[in-house]
Amino acid sequence: QVQLVESGGGLVQAGGSLRLSCAASGRAFGSYTMGWFRQAPGKEREFVATINWSGASTYYADSVKGRFTISRDKAKNTTYLQMNSLKPEDTAVYYCAASRTIGVVTTASRYNYWGPGTQVTVSS
Repeated sequence: QVQLVESGGGLVQAGGSLRLSCAASGRAFGSYTMGWFRQAPGKEREFVATINWSGASTYYADSVKGRFTISRDKAKNTTYLQMNSLKPEDTAVYYCAASRTIGVVTTASRYNYWGPGTQVTVSS
């Protein structure tokens, strides 16, 4: 069992930056693929970024590529999402998720554990 808790969300102006953190508790965190998803009001949850168990492989949605960076610190059981050059369309609730599937995982249904989410609001 893995428990996930996100933090770091908030209100920021367009062009600004935020760093989200996802603290994990439970066994074998280091073996999970980690991902970030987001859901804006009235829209479906969408994939943002993923990182494999070692941290060596990452993959991003086209909408955030070059602006967001996912990373993980296995010693701290924490996954991060550094978000730069934020745009109003990045406004959403951001969710951290853990998957037992090895490799790049972009589909929400393949994630086994989810955090409660953290709100990110980007003003224009």
